[in-house]
Amino acid sequence: MQAAVVLLEHQLAGGAQVHLWKSEETFSIMGDNTNLEEKISLINRNLQEVLGENKLRSILEERDLRIYWGTATTGKPHVAYFVPMSKIADFLKAGSPWELLELRTQYYEHVIKAMLESIGVPIEKLRFVKGTDFQLSREYTLDVYKLSSVVTQHDAKKAGAEVVKQVDHPLLSGLLYPGLQALDEEYLKVDAQFGGVDQRKIFTFAEKYLPALGYAKRIHLMNPMVPGLTGGKMSSSEEESKIDLLDKKEDVKKKLKRAFCEPGKVESNGVLSFVKHVLFPLHGEFVISRDEKWGGCKTYTEYDELERDFIAQTVHPGDLKNSVEVALDKLLDPIRKKFQVPEMQKLTRAAYPQPTKQQKRISKVPAAENDEIIPSRLDIRVGRITSVERHPDADSLYVEKVDVGEAEPRTVVSGLVQYVPVDELQNRDVILLCNLKPQKMRGIESQAMLLCASIEGEKRKVEPLNPPEGSAPGERVFVVGFENGAADDELKPKKKVFEKLQMDFKISDDCTAQWQQKNFMTKLGVVTCKSLKGGNIS
Repeated sequence: MQAAVVLLEHQLAGGAQVHLWKSEETFSIMGDNTNLEEKISLINRNLQEVLGENKLRSILEERDLRIYWGTATTGKPHVAYFVPMSKIADFLKAGSPWELLELRTQYYEHVIKAMLESIGVPIEKLRFVKGTDFQLSREYTLDVYKLSSVVTQHDAKKAGAEVVKQVDHPLLSGLLYPGLQALDEEYLKVDAQFGGVDQRKIFTFAEKYLPALGYAKRIHLMNPMVPGLTGGKMSSSEEESKIDLLDKKEDVKKKLKRAFCEPGKVESNGVLSFVKHVLFPLHGEFVISRDEKWGGCKTYTEYDELERDFIAQTVHPGDLKNSVEVALDKLLDPIRKKFQVPEMQKLTRAAYPQPTKQQKRISKVPAAENDEIIPSRLDIRVGRITSVERHPDADSLYVEKVDVGEAEPRTVVSGLVQYVPVDELQNRDVILLCNLKPQKMRGIESQAMLLCASIEGEKRKVEPLNPPEGSAPGERVFVVGFENGAADDELKPKKKVFEKLQMDFKISDDCTAQWQQKNFMTKLGVVTCKSLKGGNIS
């Protein structure tokens, strides 16, 4: 008994489509003793939605389910691919047979194999088959024409809304794409299709139009989408939102350190979602590693308990990130090792070549958009000062250690000695700009800027900005109207982004921090200062 890997090469909607499917020849990892309820539980766990659950049960009462999964080879696979891989492991354990789904196809084949091996899924019964073996057949082509004669433009566009780039003048390929994915269900002879919840409109399109051609309606299994590291969708096209499967350990550490992980907040938390949808299903537990003074290491066997502790802020974002880093590196190490050999490195370079200088210039975002000076480019966070000392070599400078929701406090050097006593800074919540280029000040590197209100006069007055009461270290500070933009990784000194924005930073008459009369805020309210009405912010 052998399963097969089918590579379906739809050259539409941005790239080849790779489908993970299985043949009618079945095998079971759990064995013949797996009962019906166990199979249904494994197939359904951690899914966001199932269309056709009654049909799922009726098929499983007679035989194992035939399923396929598809993904586009336009960008390199990233760690969010472990979400479908963990579900594939569930399908295999439930006994569901797979006919698993020239350069990018080869790359995906090797990556998929390496990922399945990394999470302990046997692959010796898998073989790879090109989807063009049936996609170029007379019957398939005739069905494409038949489908085109009954599908409206409105329905085709609506079906692809979440997965096909929406533009004013779309290519015809984007309208054909949902129909081709629907036809694959029939030509692969599967019972069900598995994918992210972003595929829902394509799945309902298939349920509507396959019966119009005389074909059976299939079951559709949808897993939730894991947020990216910046809070939105994890995307191959947004570098800072994802961790690539071949990222080096130091790159994983760097990306996780910068990841959006607001204390106590579950929504849009890609780090916590990865634990829920990948690490718990694969391992059944998750270990928070931390210093004894913060409670020591703790093993969670239920995700809900970890989430409750995170909401209660007994699990710090820095400890969560460090622990995910350890677990993630264990998953990625076998994949990295497999791709260290010369032939795999050659394949990677050939499949995803580095763009030439000319291509880079062509592919750049238009200058008006790329260089737009807007507040969301600033990485501003709530910080908590944990220690304050006088700079050993500068009488006017403090050296502070500030918790900004990362694994380690940041060192911040500020010129506040003349304006703010030490006891007013110790354990104080402040506002920090965190993506300036680190700069040495009298031999000590300052890793952020503490933002203050100030008024010039005979005697200059300075007051640190105050976050809303109850704020926690690491909470994001935003300007109203610019809540969703991604901050620059690091502000380039030559671009003067902060300096240009700072010209419009002011304190209002009610002591609220503003940019162009729009308030600085966190989720808990506005950012203020104590008394310096009409002051500047620096």
